[in-house]
Amino acid sequence: MTTTATGTAATAKRPARTPLSPLLRLLVLTQLAFNLGFYAVLPFLAEHLGDGIGMAGWLVGLVLGLRTFSQQGLFVVGGALADRHGIRPVVLAGCVLRIAGFLWLGYADATWSVVAAVLLIGFAAALFSPAVESEVARQAVLWEEEGGGDRTRVLALFTVAGQAGAFVGPLLGALLLGVDFRTACLAGAGIFVLVLAGHAWLLPQHLPGRARVHARGGARLLLRNRRFLALACAYGAYLLAYNQFYLALPAEVERAAGSQAPLAWLFALSSLLVVTAQLPVTRWSGRRLAPRRSMTAGLVLVAAGFAAVALARPAGWTGVTGLLPAAGFVVLLTLGQMLVAPVARAWVPDLAEEGRLGLYTGALSSVSGAVVLVGSSLTGSLLDSGLPAAVPWLVLAAVPLLAALLLPRRHEATSSGTG
Repeated sequence: MTTTATGTAATAKRPARTPLSPLLRLLVLTQLAFNLGFYAVLPFLAEHLGDGIGMAGWLVGLVLGLRTFSQQGLFVVGGALADRHGIRPVVLAGCVLRIAGFLWLGYADATWSVVAAVLLIGFAAALFSPAVESEVARQAVLWEEEGGGDRTRVLALFTVAGQAGAFVGPLLGALLLGVDFRTACLAGAGIFVLVLAGHAWLLPQHLPGRARVHARGGARLLLRNRRFLALACAYGAYLLAYNQFYLALPAEVERAAGSQAPLAWLFALSSLLVVTAQLPVTRWSGRRLAPRRSMTAGLVLVAAGFAAVALARPAGWTGVTGLLPAAGFVVLLTLGQMLVAPVARAWVPDLAEEGRLGLYTGALSSVSGAVVLVGSSLTGSLLDSGLPAAVPWLVLAAVPLLAALLLPRRHEATSSGTG
């Protein structure tokens, strides 16, 4: 897309004059609903797989990686379908599959059945998420061009809505786990039934100004776009680090507290930080940091979170004291997320060809999903390796630092999308 570069000082300082459109408001609320249903289940999946079904640590890591890959890895499919057919049919189909996946997971008790249900849950998001995210990005660019302000602020608001759902979701899931894991899955399915009904009613059949793409060749051009691929690889390494919320963090909480009961509160802490601080952080970084520097600073904070746990692990603290490094990890990882995620998403329209924003938005997640698939099984083995307690966390701290080295050197608009 031919656009002005994101994050310039002039744009950041210009006050918003144009309110968000009804479509943008609907899409922002969509993200809240998606995450409410999703996070009522996902934070407790690792414990269910390990303790409830008896999977080994490496297999739990592989299943979580498969879930991420079937979601993030196939975003490119959902994005391309949204470019070709529009977002409405893709979003509705994704909701139907997510309902089926949650119902299946609630009754699955064999490894193959769990894997199949998890893959279906992930693929559902691979349909609806890139459709929604690409349309939010497209509408944010239009809003910026109409004088509304920096598009990154819209993507930050989208992140806040998602985290509001992620804040309430684990609390709802923890409450439902008082019954059992199946009840949490059924509640998640019920939420998506409501989402499906609401979007069948409210989502427009056709979006003004959105041209559908029928020509082939988008994937070939994308694979030649070196700057986009560099951004996607860096974002993938960040996502691998962020995925430790669901793998390394539960293991650390279990060690320190003797159960995973505090986990829901740590997830709530992360979401509450994003809900309350994301927009101020985005305003601050937009005025003081170029996009590459903002992402680099965020990745350094993520690395610091892993290092904090690594430094504390040799002491073997337990109880409330033992949970303090985990809380520090959550705070630093969340602050890093605030600097990385909205900027990365706002960067994509400057690198995508006209009419293929869905493809590029999907590809950003597909590359990162491949990184997480490989990295999650390795991380599961690393955590079960018997190495000194600090070593796995130090290895994980290196991941976001390497990601910072992968970021494109310049941030500039492009109409061709070639690197």
